Amino acid sequence: MEAEIKGTIVKIAGPVVMAKNMKGSKMYDVVRVGKEALLGEIIQLREDKAIIQVYEDTNGVKPGEPVLNTGKPLSVELGPGMIANIYDGIARPLEEISKKAGDFITRGISIPALDRKKKWKFVPTVKKGDKVEEGQIIGTVKETDIIEHRILVPVGISGEITEINSGEMTVTDKAAVIKTSKGNENILLYQEWPVRKPRPFINKLSPETPLVTGQRVFDTFFPIAKGGTAAIPGPFGAGKTVTQHSLAKWSDADVIVYVGCGERGNEMTEVLTEFPKLIDPKSGKPLMERTVLIANTSNMPVAAREASVYTGVTIAEYFRDMGYNASIMADSTSRWAEAMREIGARLEEMPGEEGYPAYLASRLAQFYERAGPVNALSNKKGSVSIIGAVSPPGGDFSEPVTQNTLRMTKVFWALDAPLAYRRHFPAINWLTSYSLYAEELQEYFTKNVSKDFSALRNQAMALLQKDAELQEIVQLVGPDALPEHEKVVLFTSKSLKEDFLQQNAYHEVDAFCSLEKQFTMLKVILSYHGRAKEATDKGVKLAKISALKVNEKVARMKEQQDINKASKEILAEIESELSKLERESVSTLGGGKQ
Repeated sequence: MEAEIKGTIVKIAGPVVMAKNMKGSKMYDVVRVGKEALLGEIIQLREDKAIIQVYEDTNGVKPGEPVLNTGKPLSVELGPGMIANIYDGIARPLEEISKKAGDFITRGISIPALDRKKKWKFVPTVKKGDKVEEGQIIGTVKETDIIEHRILVPVGISGEITEINSGEMTVTDKAAVIKTSKGNENILLYQEWPVRKPRPFINKLSPETPLVTGQRVFDTFFPIAKGGTAAIPGPFGAGKTVTQHSLAKWSDADVIVYVGCGERGNEMTEVLTEFPKLIDPKSGKPLMERTVLIANTSNMPVAAREASVYTGVTIAEYFRDMGYNASIMADSTSRWAEAMREIGARLEEMPGEEGYPAYLASRLAQFYERAGPVNALSNKKGSVSIIGAVSPPGGDFSEPVTQNTLRMTKVFWALDAPLAYRRHFPAINWLTSYSLYAEELQEYFTKNVSKDFSALRNQAMALLQKDAELQEIVQLVGPDALPEHEKVVLFTSKSLKEDFLQQNAYHEVDAFCSLEKQFTMLKVILSYHGRAKEATDKGVKLAKISALKVNEKVARMKEQQDINKASKEILAEIESELSKLERESVSTLGGGKQ
């Protein structure tokens, strides 16, 4: 056993503490600071001095108080009981904290992440005498109705099963014993993993399957793959948090890890009160049965923000290693970067652009690089998708956090303040957003939705771009100066924007839209466009087309449960009404000639 390292505080600057007599300490060792044993982590070593970032409020801590080095890196407990739990930034369960300490978190409180008393039914999938490798599944626990928790052999352990147990047990009970080259290893239902260290896998795979979000603007125009990375930058009030909530609620990942990193307390309250009531559209079970929440609000110590992001991605990787598609929502990485900036200033580091530390880009890269679809050590395929919200000051996308995030991520969902002010939600700007996965996922959409999916998407995008060009002319000379075929472009683009891209996150039907429904809606709008063009070529004025009753039905397609039936009726009505207008136009022209 290593000798205990006990130092003394010599300097305190907010969340940053300097301690002497710390020789033998390692970078990122977890320490207990002061008489109250506040949790901290070594972030710099200078001779026998250690610079520590403290994850709790340091008010009242004085020089001369002791610092105890635990000798371990900041780690998270991984095992049954994580799902449906709500943690703080350093993986302490908030429910247990409130039982022990009341409404406010007592400083220095130490509570394990997993319940030590709750019993789980362990069903082994290996038997005595079997040879097992690191990361292999040795049994299962039914954690929720949705998630089967697969118990993995900890990384670094391989050998022969000499004992395997089954039945009811707690997370600290012995599930198996493995005889290794170094001796016998007891395997518990849980394991620990250092949060800063990515969990290993066999190899990374190419992203081939979309993460279906149920949001039309994302799935149809700017899709993200399972194992992909996306950034949602946007100014205050543009709808980042509601968008993140919608993605957490409806995306078809098996496990959702939602990290509220430095956001306002009322936003996290909404998550904590709303999520337990929601029903997962895939399983019909409560959504919390596949969700882990990490609440680290803006009034909590800044150092814990960094820990909360790493804790979240480590939990997501653990479920990936079981063969699940996990998705992590980080809201928002800007608050994490601001915490780095504050700690960098306390350390008197040379600031980089806009005061952020010079290592901002590498820290963001370390985080986003942990995404991806993989062949896990368990020989199962799993993935971690990372969707990070960014809060650029004043909506300035040229600031360092946004720019560095865009370099790491392959999907850019740009939130637009003018759209939000017009009550167009989700306020995603379709002209500045992009997805680098669209081509890779084309085959999936062709096979699983329709061979026409990509062609329709490209046609719709071309109409929206043409609309943007025409709007400049309209502002100068008015819409009446345009020829009829260009008026049709404006008419269809308006329908695309209002009837397709706009989506009500709080509507019982419209909140989630399947890929099939998205394709059918787009097909109806573009079929209408083609038919309206034919009608105007035959002399029908657009003013008459825009006054048709069928337009109201097109607008209400998003609220229809049975879209196939509704679309057939709408297309038949479009054909009927436009044919009638064409006949009237011909007879009018004929009457004029006579």
